[in-house]
Amino acid sequence: MGTPLVIALCGGLFVVSAANSGGTDLRPGRYTDLAALVKDEADETAELKAKVSDLNDEVSSLSRSISDRDVNRYQRKVSELRDPAGLVERRGPGITVTLSDAPEDVINSTTGNINPLLVHQQDIQAVVNALWKGGATAVTIAGQRIVSTTGIRCEGNAVQLQGVPYPQPYVIQAVGTQADLLMALEDDDYVSSYREDAGDPDISVGWDLELEDEVRAPGFDGLTDLNFAVPLATRGS
Repeated sequence: MGTPLVIALCGGLFVVSAANSGGTDLRPGRYTDLAALVKDEADETAELKAKVSDLNDEVSSLSRSISDRDVNRYQRKVSELRDPAGLVERRGPGITVTLSDAPEDVINSTTGNINPLLVHQQDIQAVVNALWKGGATAVTIAGQRIVSTTGIRCEGNAVQLQGVPYPQPYVIQAVGTQADLLMALEDDDYVSSYREDAGDPDISVGWDLELEDEVRAPGFDGLTDLNFAVPLATRGS
């Protein structure tokens, strides 16, 4: 007598599930591989950047074909500003700083606040700002050239640069005089505090620094439009 009753109950559950789902999956698949998701987004962004680059080349070609004194003068001025704007590749001696979250076993064993165990955008910004103070002539994060319009923003377990998400570890490279770059990192209070956390076994957030005979910083190839800016010298005047 129990068997027919169980079969009847199962049949009822199947009918209810079919009605609730409306022909769709009650448990739709989700992205569980963050690295794969980030890679897909980065690949799509790379394709769009390639299209932008092609269009910029076409615009430059059309501009050069115009024989006009004013246009030629502005084109020369643009050429002079390409290097300081970060649009020209830089190579030379430098350093590599790698920031990473604490090991999984440390994170899993923590019962309190895990924020100190993770790399945040302010940690990356502090290292980049210190490198600029040390006279870096070019800085990259995950191989992407950092320019005046670059935004560093946390997005879940990744950091966005120019709208492209990059997972940790975060590799920061700088071209410049190594002694000056090292001194700037040593003198920065925020970076020093981060390094103390890296040496604490209960935190163990990742920090690695290497001297490089040559660092390659490719020219920035993203959008260069600037919608609004206020010079620091005139702010509030």
